[in-house]
Amino acid sequence: MGEKMAFRRRGSFARTLRSLEPEYTDWEADQGRSAYEKNQWFFEIAWEVANKVGGIYTVIKTKAAVTVEELGEQYCLIGPYNEACVRTEVEVLEPSNEAMRRAIDQMRSHGIKVVFGRWLIDGYPKVVLFDIGSAAWKLDEWKREIWDITHIGIPWHDRESNDAIIFGNLTVWFLSEFQKNNYEKIYMVAHFHEWLAGLGLIVGRSKRLDMATIFTTHATLLGRYLCAGSTDFYNKLGEFNIDKEAGDRGIYHRYCIERSAVHFAHVFTTVSEVTALEAEHLVKRKANVITPNGLNVQKFAALHEFQNQHAVAKEKIHEFIRGHFHGHYDFQLDKTLYFFIAGRYEFSNKGADMFIESLARLNYFLKSSGSEMTVVAFLIFPTRTNNFNVESLRGQAIAKQTREAVAAVQKDIGTRLFDVILRGDIPKGEDLLMKEDIVKLKRCIFAAQRSSLPPVCTHNVLEDDKDPVLCSIRRCQLFNARTDRVKVHLKQLPY
Repeated sequence: MGEKMAFRRRGSFARTLRSLEPEYTDWEADQGRSAYEKNQWFFEIAWEVANKVGGIYTVIKTKAAVTVEELGEQYCLIGPYNEACVRTEVEVLEPSNEAMRRAIDQMRSHGIKVVFGRWLIDGYPKVVLFDIGSAAWKLDEWKREIWDITHIGIPWHDRESNDAIIFGNLTVWFLSEFQKNNYEKIYMVAHFHEWLAGLGLIVGRSKRLDMATIFTTHATLLGRYLCAGSTDFYNKLGEFNIDKEAGDRGIYHRYCIERSAVHFAHVFTTVSEVTALEAEHLVKRKANVITPNGLNVQKFAALHEFQNQHAVAKEKIHEFIRGHFHGHYDFQLDKTLYFFIAGRYEFSNKGADMFIESLARLNYFLKSSGSEMTVVAFLIFPTRTNNFNVESLRGQAIAKQTREAVAAVQKDIGTRLFDVILRGDIPKGEDLLMKEDIVKLKRCIFAAQRSSLPPVCTHNVLEDDKDPVLCSIRRCQLFNARTDRVKVHLKQLPY
């Protein structure tokens, strides 16, 4: 939402208010006034506000700057308190706005830990974070209220759903107190992301909190589970028995929360046409607006600077490859392409299965055609590990040792070359490269030899015999052999 975004949704909040607030009859004439002048407040609620879990964290973080540019101090983010993230990402402050300060103090007086501050990202937006554990004592009461409102029963052992109930009720509690403590007429828009925040929308509407609501789904909950299975998802999208599928997977209560939030919302949005189609069939509502995730093009405006950064980053990858494939480094980096896949460790949903299969086919075609091109594919996923792969570390150590030895020889050759030229002689090979230099280089060559193949992993994966990526790599026989034109490298991000 801004001129700096490739996909701009100008005034999406404004369009929401236009459809929901009957007082705003002359909307175009009112556009010149700021949100502050109109006493409009915009709250964005998500489980991943200053809490890095998945892609929604990146979506919110990258659009915060242009949102603050449009809405100013009238924009505030709400999320859960995560001490590790807050310590590095949030500047803890006390609110300057009187209504907000009173709302937070009222909650704190009941033992709720509320943290206010500024998220240390572009735009420096305000954030209000709730400690879920400090309100656990009200969980049973809020569960009963949810049952009375929606007849959705939450299993006691589903911790994620329990957290969603607490977070949703704390959000509504704060918004309600904030509204009460504003002595003038206030116009509020609350934008909820995904089902974990959606319970706040449900509770807020059931309590008739005076606010306009938006609910955005980035991918439907049931859709994620169906895609992870062996179902022909998109071809059978209209054929699923939705209640049965959700029940079979033990997520019926979560599905009901998401579907209720979708239908309670004044405005329902998705992030793509595909997600809108999925939502129409699985949660039974057409999206009012599609707001594709944008790209901040300002960072690419200085093309020369971007190119310089690209060259530096690529050289770092080159250095890693030289060390990792020592002893089997028989390909040219100027004829090498780098492919990447990264994301949550959802083997099918994130396309890792298709990616590895396509690499195996590409490897076959490149070898069959005698191509000199090499492809190095990086697969970056978080998974359980217990340590670094020793062979991977050894390769980088050998590369560093070789680099230092070559640098020392280069320095000596440079000094000798300088002396020979000053004497007025034409330099010869024996004048520059001494026997001791050749011995040093031979030692480096012998140290770099290896009988084993370069490792596929950077870390030791726990239960690697059951790991889906490693099992797929074994099945496709992508072992980084000399004859392979496609090399693979699995980089695990430990939990």
